[in-house]
Amino acid sequence: MSDYMFMLESHLSADQTRVVSQVQSAASGLGFALFLTGGAMRDMLGGFPINDLDFAVEGNALKLANELGENGTEVLEANEHRRTVELRFPGGVRGSVSSTRQERSIRSGAKLQIPRATIHEDLRSRDFTINAIALSLNRASRGLLLDPNNGLADLERRELRAISNYSFHDDPSRLIRLIRLRTRLHFTVAERTWQQYQNAREAGLELKITPAALMRELRSFASEPDVGELLKALDECGLMRLFSPALSGANLNIAAFIRLQKMYRMVPFGVDFPVDDFGLFLYTLTEKLSRGERTAMLNALDVPVEDRQAVRALPTRSAALEKQLASPQLSKPSLLFTVLSKSTPAAILFTLLHSSQRSTQDRIRNYLQKYLPASQEVTAAEVEAAAGAAPGTPKFERKQQELVAARLDARPKRAPEPAPEPEPAPVKPAGTPWGGRRGRRPSSSPGPV
Repeated sequence: MSDYMFMLESHLSADQTRVVSQVQSAASGLGFALFLTGGAMRDMLGGFPINDLDFAVEGNALKLANELGENGTEVLEANEHRRTVELRFPGGVRGSVSSTRQERSIRSGAKLQIPRATIHEDLRSRDFTINAIALSLNRASRGLLLDPNNGLADLERRELRAISNYSFHDDPSRLIRLIRLRTRLHFTVAERTWQQYQNAREAGLELKITPAALMRELRSFASEPDVGELLKALDECGLMRLFSPALSGANLNIAAFIRLQKMYRMVPFGVDFPVDDFGLFLYTLTEKLSRGERTAMLNALDVPVEDRQAVRALPTRSAALEKQLASPQLSKPSLLFTVLSKSTPAAILFTLLHSSQRSTQDRIRNYLQKYLPASQEVTAAEVEAAAGAAPGTPKFERKQQELVAARLDARPKRAPEPAPEPEPAPVKPAGTPWGGRRGRRPSSSPGPV
């Protein structure tokens, strides 16, 4: 095993490791060369948590996505022009599969020409050097690092550097991406790249960003670790007005995003809690806009109908959940766990964010911080032994629910009280040669003669 494969496996969760193996198997079966690229490689080599798994294949990405869909993977979005598919794998793991390609533009803001390419040509046509590193996942070259733009050195210097002099002209949405990466990673921008950015802004290239590109960037905001800081940075650069002229100052709803980020941190690491980040993000982002401003923004960005429906459904689902949580019958942890497990994670966090009932807030916090971690203590091996059935079967799931309920409702064992320490034996006082008790002295009067 190469050092890079060891580094990768040490950064992945158990679910992410299974996804990598699953994609490897599917790509190998189709005869496609597979590589881990983009943000996943940047975060691994930079020592950051890996949130999304980005795969590139020298082959048909749509065909590979269909193959993965037969094993329970959900297709979130497919872009045939860019040959990219956004996926949600089992366990809530997010990722994407893209065909290796080059992205060229005849003029700024024009529709990109995207011919097929090799992995090396693909990496040389990307935006920034730190996003243009790949790791081979193929049997013959497994663990081989591909870095034609010296992005690894820029990661070590903590510097953002554009690959081409025409990066912002080829794709003006990279202007937003530069500020997003600078804010998230706290990297400096190379002097030449910053000059290119300023020249592009003076030429007004940000006005040529297409609605589809703005939507892709807006979706990426939802998974940022500190959305509030990002929105303030984009507002200071004058880029938030591209999404809506009303999104500035107090309308950015920074305080709500700060509270929401604290709630995300309550979710235990490694727990299957797939939040619909974008629906919750979009509601919070537009919460302080008027109805007309909100509608104008959604129409200008051509927000899909399913995303609009997800936003509109949040208050309704939250009201129903809060009514359930007010029931006195939920005093048992297992009953509360059952109710919240059947609700969507987005509705749970939305309720925690907006509820004014202390009891509701406390019950959700207990679920996130106590009951979810406790439920993970019931292992699959333990359930399989008790149920006599394989994972995924109805019998296995019923037995798992029973064992989790028993674990949650069990009273915590009290630690045995320490035995009382024996009293110390009396110590003979020093300095009493007459052997009497301290305080009694022999009489000074003579005895009988």
